Amino acid sequence: MRRLAALLASCVLAFALPGCDRVVGNDGAVRNVSGLVRDLHFSMTDETGRPVSAADFRGAPVLLYFGYIHCPDVCPTTLARLSEAAKVAAPKGLRIAFITVDPARDTTAQLAEYVHAFGPRFTGLRASEDELEDLARRYRIGYARGKPDARGEYEVTHSSGVFAFDGEGRARLMILPGASESDMVAAMRRLSRESRA
Repeated sequence: MRRLAALLASCVLAFALPGCDRVVGNDGAVRNVSGLVRDLHFSMTDETGRPVSAADFRGAPVLLYFGYIHCPDVCPTTLARLSEAAKVAAPKGLRIAFITVDPARDTTAQLAEYVHAFGPRFTGLRASEDELEDLARRYRIGYARGKPDARGEYEVTHSSGVFAFDGEGRARLMILPGASESDMVAAMRRLSRESRA
């Protein structure tokens, strides 16, 4: 968790420096996916081990991200950017759900510690392997686990876009990989407006 804290601190510092998070060719980093992506629907357990479903997230905007705790860079960077963007946009009731694509290794206790490091808006979610496969088909995301090394460690490749749903659970936006904090702020503000509509 020390490495995670250091990364969070460096991300916060980067946001304070103009242009540090500029991504070349970043135009269109947020896409309208209304009618293209299926509504929010799932049954899993959260980071406390409690069963939850999409119905528990109704009434406020939701951002959904698939990743894993042992991810060395993309996952913590994306979650840190979402955390900082949420502080700027301050969308009412926004919740950010992190679904692990490595439930065999990411325990409930680890998931709780991980998501709480990013702030109170974050919820960690664990699915069974069958449920995870259903979610992957539903949202057309990909993930694959590498071959374990001598210590049993392995890497996981996965889709890294962020799905944005309104308060009724309807898919509205997709925040593409490499989106800057300002892209995320704009997406959150738009999502808040559409959730009130």
